[in-house]
Amino acid sequence: MAATRYRRFLKLCEEWPVEETKRQRDLGVFLRQRVAQAFREGENTQIADPETCDQMYESLVRIHTNYYKNKYPRLKDTSFTGVTVEDCKMILATDILKQMEDMKKGPWKKLREKFYAKKPEEDSK
Repeated sequence: MAATRYRRFLKLCEEWPVEETKRQRDLGVFLRQRVAQAFREGENTQIADPETCDQMYESLVRIHTNYYKNKYPRLKDTSFTGVTVEDCKMILATDILKQMEDMKKGPWKKLREKFYAKKPEEDSK
């Protein structure tokens, strides 16, 4: 039975998309890592709590298939702020978040980082 569960999780991992814009914060990457940890021995892995494992799988399938989005359709694809899904994806991209972090820094902190941040190669010269 563990082999069947393992194959189901592998199939789900194959179908789950990976968003390149969310480096180190992507749910698809996290899911793959957790499945690899949980099933270290592959099909031979012994599952301590099969019911919980099946519940997790079913929950992930509902997320992947947009079960609740389809069950409770929305009238508009925007939030109360008027921001669209595409705008949210762009704002949550790792590069944009890093730029926003840099913008929050004050001028003194930027100068200090610029002049005091030495690379290891510079110290050896």
